[in-house]
Amino acid sequence: MHGALSPRPPRDCTDAAGTGIDMTRDEFARRRRQLMRQMGRDSIAILPAAPVRHRNNDVEYAYRQDSDFHYLTGFGEPEAVAVLVPGREQAEYVLFVRERDPARETWDGRRAGPAGAVRDHGADDAFPISDLDDILPGLLENRERVYYTMGAYADFDQRVVGWVNGLRTQARNGRHPPQEFVALDHILHDMRLFKSRRELELMRIAARIGVQAHQRVMRFCRPGLTEYQVMAELLHEFRSHNADISYHPIVGGGANSCILHYRDNDQPLRSGDLLLVDAGCEVQCYASDITRTIPVSGRFSAEQRAVYDIVLEANQAAIAAVRPGNHWNQPHEAAVRVITQGLVRLGLLKGRLPALIRDGAYRRFFMHRTGHWLGMDVHDVGDYRIGEEWRVLEPGMVLTVEPGIYLPAGARGVPRRLRNIGIRIEDDVVVTRTGAQVLTARAPKDPDQIEALMARS
Repeated sequence: MHGALSPRPPRDCTDAAGTGIDMTRDEFARRRRQLMRQMGRDSIAILPAAPVRHRNNDVEYAYRQDSDFHYLTGFGEPEAVAVLVPGREQAEYVLFVRERDPARETWDGRRAGPAGAVRDHGADDAFPISDLDDILPGLLENRERVYYTMGAYADFDQRVVGWVNGLRTQARNGRHPPQEFVALDHILHDMRLFKSRRELELMRIAARIGVQAHQRVMRFCRPGLTEYQVMAELLHEFRSHNADISYHPIVGGGANSCILHYRDNDQPLRSGDLLLVDAGCEVQCYASDITRTIPVSGRFSAEQRAVYDIVLEANQAAIAAVRPGNHWNQPHEAAVRVITQGLVRLGLLKGRLPALIRDGAYRRFFMHRTGHWLGMDVHDVGDYRIGEEWRVLEPGMVLTVEPGIYLPAGARGVPRRLRNIGIRIEDDVVVTRTGAQVLTARAPKDPDQIEALMARS
């Protein structure tokens, strides 16, 4: 090696799948300012980066930064700690990072170092991570409150408690420790629930790539292939656009379509079966989450179509209930009503509709909620209730809508003609000022459109 490697440059706009969209330093700075305003003076916030995880022996999992840490810093390296100290004259935003090390960078890749943390990542000041135990107690001194997410990283919890307790032992010397711990995630996760314009742009990119992957599967699928070959097509599309999986894909054919979190993805695809594909991707830590269900042979049977039409109607009814002023549970209530009516038509439930809904009779065949928040995490942060009331939907929130019906062969009362039909239809939806925008609308879900696309393969 000839000399030291150059510092890691700021992430350029090609990181977002070559679209020209990238999260700016100003956006991260705005978030930090917003958080510090809510914290108030005399407070301090401490956020550790995600630790490196080992897959086996000395082989590491691909590193993925802690979402809260990334949200406030945009800094992608491990072994880092961010500290926010509102009102501190010398520096309100301090980063502790790994030092530059030419030998280690030859093995593991470039590091920003303290100078790069200031120059490229907007820190007011930065120090080597090895100095953390020496410097952080001084930053804690005379602060009234510590904002910190307890329980996320147990080892780091002990260090934070140790720093505070160490100050307590020096109270006679005029070093006053914080008197209160406050849950940082309570404030920060409410901030993350409302997506900025640039965040929504990244989510649209993730949705577009995810849609293309599902379209690719529809063109590719045919009897005689395997679930893992279908998964390979998904991964090819994601990586072709510099996106990664946002969760392990579910690729379940036949009976496997009735297993909600099916992961094996190793069985053959048979003519006459359905294939349920639940797969999304991640772009700059922002996720898509899409499910489509298609006929392996290219055409739905009459029985499959009957069940599919119920789930599709439930999906559309739930999306229609996504608008400002409605509460979180209204899309689910709309889907439950449609699915319960459909199960009665199929002969799988008997009784009066209000009583069936009240008693949860549908849960035998639709056992999950209709959606969840979506953002930097697939099951993103944010409260679903405020006190005893469901949260009211507001512009900038993003959620999934994913009703389903699952009729495994062993389910009591399911006739042979309906066995092993598992159908879920999932879209990503943004709450807008006037209603909702479906980010994944270009992924075919009308059964005629699916059949037409599969016929052209």
